[in-house]
Amino acid sequence: MSVTSSTPAVASSAAVQAPASKPRRSHWARRLAIALVVALAGGGGALAWGMHEQPSIPPVVWLQHPVQSFTFALGGNPHPVQLVLPQQQPLSAVAQLGRQLFFDTALSASGKQSCASCHDPANGYNPPPGRPKAGFAPLGGSEPTASVGAQQSPPPGSGPVMLGGPNMTSPGFRPPPSLAYLYRQQPFSIGPDNEENETITLQQLAALGQTSQRAKKTAQSTAQAAQNLVPTGGLFWDGRVNTLQQQADGPLFNPVEMDAGTPQRVAAIIERQPYAQTFLQLFGPNVFEDPKQTVSEALFAIARYQIEDPKFHAFNSKYDAWLQGKASLTPQEMRGYLAFNDVHKADCAACHLDQPTATGLPPLFTDTQYEALGVPRNPQIPANQNPHYFDIGLCGPFRTDLKNQTAYCGMFLTPTLRNVAQRPVYFHNGVYHSLKQVLDFYNFRDVQPGKIFPTVGGQVRKYDDLPPQYRANVDVTDPPLNRKLGEQPAMTAQDMRDIIAFLHTLNDGYTPLKPTS
Repeated sequence: MSVTSSTPAVASSAAVQAPASKPRRSHWARRLAIALVVALAGGGGALAWGMHEQPSIPPVVWLQHPVQSFTFALGGNPHPVQLVLPQQQPLSAVAQLGRQLFFDTALSASGKQSCASCHDPANGYNPPPGRPKAGFAPLGGSEPTASVGAQQSPPPGSGPVMLGGPNMTSPGFRPPPSLAYLYRQQPFSIGPDNEENETITLQQLAALGQTSQRAKKTAQSTAQAAQNLVPTGGLFWDGRVNTLQQQADGPLFNPVEMDAGTPQRVAAIIERQPYAQTFLQLFGPNVFEDPKQTVSEALFAIARYQIEDPKFHAFNSKYDAWLQGKASLTPQEMRGYLAFNDVHKADCAACHLDQPTATGLPPLFTDTQYEALGVPRNPQIPANQNPHYFDIGLCGPFRTDLKNQTAYCGMFLTPTLRNVAQRPVYFHNGVYHSLKQVLDFYNFRDVQPGKIFPTVGGQVRKYDDLPPQYRANVDVTDPPLNRKLGEQPAMTAQDMRDIIAFLHTLNDGYTPLKPTS
């Protein structure tokens, strides 16, 4: 399985214009840039390291808001928020059935692959740990007691994509995205950017950054004066479906994934499974008479499982605890958080939104919009051995409705950064295997492209995973991607180490330390 949502119908994307880029938010952290953190220089008071990092919290802010400034300097959140979290209640009977189906390897042609094979619950519903391979046991996922199908280890594969098909030897085309945190994903649409109505900064914006300059994403094409139209929402890397039910259908029948064959075959397998009686009770005595209905109900049950089970959207990371005033960030994590927000450094938060919404919903760390980043071609994807094959996202090859909207060619969905430290590979083609490599890409793509792209005949081949006619779509306006050849990189090596430390605070499963008596 790949990325998903549970929202219904998609808005029309006809009459699309070339996209004027979206305005970017700024956060109170950008006003601070670097705040005071205890012991950053190896110990001492809250003021000790301020001399080593510039700019620090302005003296006027310390004078006007001493308590808040001191709390922040200690790694705390001076203005904790009450997050509106999904209600937790027992799974419905339909969702419980969906859980069984999610782990059932018997539905695949090989008998060795389930939804959980590519979306491991123990790994943030990302691919299994390490480089994605076919041979991760148990392939039914991390909850084998819930699995019904065979639990066998197929021959190991290698590379950035999963292996599937009847013999578990068929390579995919893209690495699976995470299935977590999709419960608020909207249907795919192209229209005016409405982000200003969706999120708010914390109270620190008023307390510490009333005059902060807002980062703007400027128009990057001939649509400088056009209405600000942006692709948003949808599932998979290219947003081609809109519901969890639709999404589950794709991998189930994809010949290089589960390769389930036909609805008739799937229905026959389900009818023989221990949960067949549950099917009859939930969907009526005639459910097995129409194989397409059987499959539709199965996919619906899987979708309900993903919506109802809080493990898919736990919101129990250290960062969530920090937002609520229940945890403190370490000095390195705090530095990373600030660099993450700093428009002069990483500026990650411009797309990976890190503040609660206006109604208190916790941040998803994505604006669910699309970007053309121009990542290098990955020769380890078998399809890329054909020099004429290009994966250009919104323009194909897996969706065709936008193939003539060339301004969107090369754009892919911005993924969540929750549990990002647990992913084995990054970007739509899995070209990178570590967060350090990802940050190197953003840092050096244009200022030192020879570090990022191959050199052929003495020439650096920038954006080599896009056909030449679409390379103008690559974002070169937004920090840190707006720097020019030979300029200073936006991030230092220390900045990148700090950001990686902060990204680890986005992993699910944090347990706050109990105060000692």
